[in-house]
Amino acid sequence: MKKFILYTLGIIVFVLGVFLTNLIWFKPFSINMFFNRVFVEFALQSPELISSLGLPIDWYNDELDDASDSKDLKLFTKLDDDLKTLHEYDFDSLGYQQKLSYEVMDSFLQSMRDGKKFRHYNYPLNQLFGVQNGFPSFMDSAHRVKSKGDAEDYIARLKKVKTKFSQVLDGLKMREKEKIIPPTFVVEKVLKEMNAFVATPAKENILYQSFEKKLAKTDEISDEEKQQLKNKVADAIVKDVYPAYQIFIDYFNELKPKTNDTAGVWKFPDGEEFYRYQLKRMTTSDYTPQQIHDIGLSEVARIRQQMLDILHQQGYQGDDLGSIMRGLGEEQRFLYPDTDAGREQILKDYQVIIDEVNAGLESAFSLRPKTGVEVLRIPKFKEKTSPGAYYNGPKLDGSTPGRFYANLYDIKATPKYGMRTLAYHEAIPGHHFQIALKQEIEGLPMFRKLVPFTAYTEGWALYAERLAWELGFEKDPFDNLGRLQAELFRAVRLVVDSGIHYKHWTREQAIDYMESTTGIAHSDVVAEIERYIVMPGQACAYKVGMLKILELRAKAKKALGDKFTLADFHKAVLENGSVPLVILEQIVNDYIEVP
Repeated sequence: MKKFILYTLGIIVFVLGVFLTNLIWFKPFSINMFFNRVFVEFALQSPELISSLGLPIDWYNDELDDASDSKDLKLFTKLDDDLKTLHEYDFDSLGYQQKLSYEVMDSFLQSMRDGKKFRHYNYPLNQLFGVQNGFPSFMDSAHRVKSKGDAEDYIARLKKVKTKFSQVLDGLKMREKEKIIPPTFVVEKVLKEMNAFVATPAKENILYQSFEKKLAKTDEISDEEKQQLKNKVADAIVKDVYPAYQIFIDYFNELKPKTNDTAGVWKFPDGEEFYRYQLKRMTTSDYTPQQIHDIGLSEVARIRQQMLDILHQQGYQGDDLGSIMRGLGEEQRFLYPDTDAGREQILKDYQVIIDEVNAGLESAFSLRPKTGVEVLRIPKFKEKTSPGAYYNGPKLDGSTPGRFYANLYDIKATPKYGMRTLAYHEAIPGHHFQIALKQEIEGLPMFRKLVPFTAYTEGWALYAERLAWELGFEKDPFDNLGRLQAELFRAVRLVVDSGIHYKHWTREQAIDYMESTTGIAHSDVVAEIERYIVMPGQACAYKVGMLKILELRAKAKKALGDKFTLADFHKAVLENGSVPLVILEQIVNDYIEVP
């Protein structure tokens, strides 16, 4: 019996060893295992992603991501290997969801691999994002402090920031040699941001204050230990974090005389090819820069006329839409007090709007997320150069809900008639429904819950703005005007993005066009144009994605007739997570064939 048990255990160990060897080093027996392996391998290379997702892998909690160029090169080698393995599976033998996963992964990996030539064609530090503001934001939002070990990990990460920043600096110097140099305004704004950051007393820094708040909520640590830990954080900020920022400050001061005001990526070597690549990657379409520009001009003309019709019905005179909308944005009846109390009221009113629409969507959605959403202010230290709003999805472990962040820097940038549309876009039924829902859907490989396709994600959010109006949530004509202004804003993006990066527009030309066309607050226009300069092609994805979803809805209505329901259509669009638009069209076609 003893020999038999040992023999059986030996077989089990051997089979398990063969299975693990196959899973880790060779083509896994199951394609689902391969999907999960790709995700796990990717996640394990990013300690910051693990923390951001709330995954319970504590041994990475004291590490930061490797930002070296050698790490990037290894990633491209892995992309080639993963694509080769993926293509070894027999596509025709897969089930429906497996085929979708195959196509989604194939599209995503190929798009990333195709960008190898352009891997330095970006600005790792800019006025919107980069490690200089991404690191404190990450530590604030993602690093949990529930135990003494978590607190010590927090301190360890602060001490390792100089290593990561030095790796990024090496990449900046490589870009400089390749003539990938940001415009002057980027350097100036990043310097201003970083100088203000290091001038802040350690105990007033977000890294200290965030740690202090988190520590106060833990009961496992004594008051004496808490004070010791806080002292260590303050010490690390002064001795490790601020010197790390100084290496960037010194470099950017040296770089500034070499910069100029040229905004478009056409200035890069092979810049026009890079922009075409960016458009394809961001819109998941084959539109040329000229087609994007023409679609934008056409949509601007259509939406502009609809807005003028409403304004004329409300007694406003003239056809200078930008001027009328600027005047509208100055009317006191549409503005909150420029005070802390006024800003607090904005956040409360956003929550009321979200709760109202959430309670009235039964007929349009049979599939909805279980996780809630809350409204927060964009942190003050970065709101001046941040967009008007953004959304962060809930953590996978359920520790935080979805979060809609509103920019309250310029009170005039939040007129009351635009709030409903922004809430529908960022929260419900926009980003929150799409992003939180895909995290909750059972049966999808993990990478399908996380992989981003901007045209789908932002296209859905822009579609959600229109959907809420169609469902009767914007009965006030001025609220509808706000919706149309937001849609006009996205149409203008097509014009200015292609204008900057394809037609050689200057930053000032783009600002003038957007401001005169939309009437949006000057501070918002400047922030947006500067965003398009550092994120070429991204802003084009919104309108392209929305137009595709509307096109597919019209197609489904025509094909299904009386059998068509909004709830079923939305279920088809949402239940498979984020996908390229060509795959979304395939999904809707399948839904039409089997209603």
